[in-house]
Amino acid sequence: MSVFWDEGRKELEDFCRRAKQPSGDHKPSPYNPYFQPSPDQLLRVDVALGFRRARLGHVYSILRGKDLQTGEFSTERRDAQFARLKEAQDAVINLQHWHDFFGVLKRAGYIHPKMITSQTAIVYTYALWLIGKQDFGLSVHPLRDLMARWFFMSSLTGRYTSSPETRMEQDLALLRGCKHGEDFIRVLEQEMRAVLTNDYWETTLPNELATASSRNTAQFAYFAALCLLDAPALYSRMKVRDFLDPMVRGKRASIERHHLFPRRYLKKMGRDRRDINQVANYALVEWHDNVDISDRPPAEYAPEYEARFQPDELAEMYWFHALPEKWYSMEYDRFLEERRKRMAAIIREGFMKI
Repeated sequence: MSVFWDEGRKELEDFCRRAKQPSGDHKPSPYNPYFQPSPDQLLRVDVALGFRRARLGHVYSILRGKDLQTGEFSTERRDAQFARLKEAQDAVINLQHWHDFFGVLKRAGYIHPKMITSQTAIVYTYALWLIGKQDFGLSVHPLRDLMARWFFMSSLTGRYTSSPETRMEQDLALLRGCKHGEDFIRVLEQEMRAVLTNDYWETTLPNELATASSRNTAQFAYFAALCLLDAPALYSRMKVRDFLDPMVRGKRASIERHHLFPRRYLKKMGRDRRDINQVANYALVEWHDNVDISDRPPAEYAPEYEARFQPDELAEMYWFHALPEKWYSMEYDRFLEERRKRMAAIIREGFMKI
């Protein structure tokens, strides 16, 4: 690009630079709270849209004017390919397209940037969103829902975590026989069904929740599901979605992950750090409640907090938060096992809500 289309390279770099901070003059800009891309990330979107390719090595050859079948180079072919790239880039950095796309992340329940574990999932979902819009003429509402499901699935399963170029090449290959918007929808829906099987929801996902990783993809999918289902924070009448609004900022986050069985309490029981920090031992509570609960045993604080609510209100809240009735009286390992199953069911419910 530096040699044959330096203007386009500078255009990408300028767009990415402006995406990093709000516009000082209040003019339209690419800034957003979710994703501040690098030029190479947007170039990947360019080439996926323009050439249906994910491997930049292939694109380097294409832009030099190489015929991938014969190996021959041509100046005319090079000029034609750069014209194609320019057309794609015009769509990629179109501010209306760019900001419309972030509605996909919100529709998927990933309303706070800290919930997003893979920027590559954003990059490739944006590429597929543009292909659906530009090449297949899908209208905004069905396309938004479709791509929100795709982003949810990709984020939950870590689809683009390992060998992302290869995975995206395969996804683009799925579209080769598509001629109409209905084909595009059918192919992506079919792929999601192939990935998110009953066995995945009922066996694989609960097992993936058996971890102490703070960046576990299933945990963030669970938080996204709580947003999609309009769930309240635990022991609160305020919605999780409202607390996670990225525009609301204070000295301390208004909602925090709380150890249901507090750390110090479990240490006294001889539990190690991995047991204590299990994903299934966390719930989202208001920070005021988190401070108040501190290290009190759950059998002490939970009944006190339950008294705030009517029985039906409490039952619904416990369903959202994957908590069995009288969970605080359960043996810890049994509690973790049961909650993982319930969390997986809530994640599934959230996905079906999109």
